[in-house]
Amino acid sequence: MSLQSPKYPPASALSASTPHVKTTIGRLHSLRTSKTPITLLTAYDYPTALACSAHPVDIILVGDSLAQVCLGYPSTTRLSLDEMLHHCRAVARGSSSPLLIGDMPFGTYAASVSDAVKSAVRLVQEGHVEGVKLEGEEEAVERVQALTKIGIPVMAHIGLLPQRHVSLSGYRVQGRTAQSASRLLHAARALEDAGAFSIVLEAMPTLLGAYITEQLNIPTIGVGAGPGTSGQALVLDDVVGTFSGRKSRFVRHFADVRKEVVRGVSEYVNAVRNGTFPDCDREGYSIDRGEWEKFLAAEGRSSWMWTPAPRDTPAEDAVAES
Repeated sequence: MSLQSPKYPPASALSASTPHVKTTIGRLHSLRTSKTPITLLTAYDYPTALACSAHPVDIILVGDSLAQVCLGYPSTTRLSLDEMLHHCRAVARGSSSPLLIGDMPFGTYAASVSDAVKSAVRLVQEGHVEGVKLEGEEEAVERVQALTKIGIPVMAHIGLLPQRHVSLSGYRVQGRTAQSASRLLHAARALEDAGAFSIVLEAMPTLLGAYITEQLNIPTIGVGAGPGTSGQALVLDDVVGTFSGRKSRFVRHFADVRKEVVRGVSEYVNAVRNGTFPDCDREGYSIDRGEWEKFLAAEGRSSWMWTPAPRDTPAEDAVAES
């Protein structure tokens, strides 16, 4: 079976027909200052990057959530750097105006600052991202400083840290006590001072998300942190309803694409089985009669007849004549 490449327009052509302002770090700060909510969506492949660029969102994150959403792993900790690079390159080919950020997978930056720098450089050089995101509180400060020092923009991530879900005893809301809320605020300030251009606040009380946002001079992106942050982030598959895993409280489905996918697959199977797909006239190709006769002659046949299976007849009961 041979397949033609899908006729997706290049990202540059898409941008030309619907010009959008390129998101830069400076633009994110301007949006924050004007209190214009920032939008972030994940993308894991070329078509979804095109969609995010066409509408457009401000930031595309190639999130390590692709481990569960796309690759079927039980958690983000199974994702390798090579797998992340593969998906970053695909997204980069379809991304135009959004700022493109790549998640640093588990184990690629925790062991040492040197590991963090090497991994981040690979994401920029080989994955073609414009910045990286890493999880961690004050223990991540040294990594953020090192990366920003060599010119790699860093988006920090505090609150619920999915890469540490085992040590956190699950995917639990953070900052619900005075002590833990204070810890998160101090971490946010330290990461800002270290040079992070933005901070993701995940799964924390609404009041705390708004308070941390007010105390910082960089944009905050909320994931279950309430409407008081500088912007919001969701996984694209949660937005369109295709992820079959557990739905978090902070997720809202804005479409039911999964239902349409199920309907499409079901109707395709039924059409093949009952003989209505493919249709000879609409989905088939013809050959010149003279050329066909030459072909049969070369095969040593004077004639050959084929009768399509009757429509609406189960495939196992159809008989082709020859």
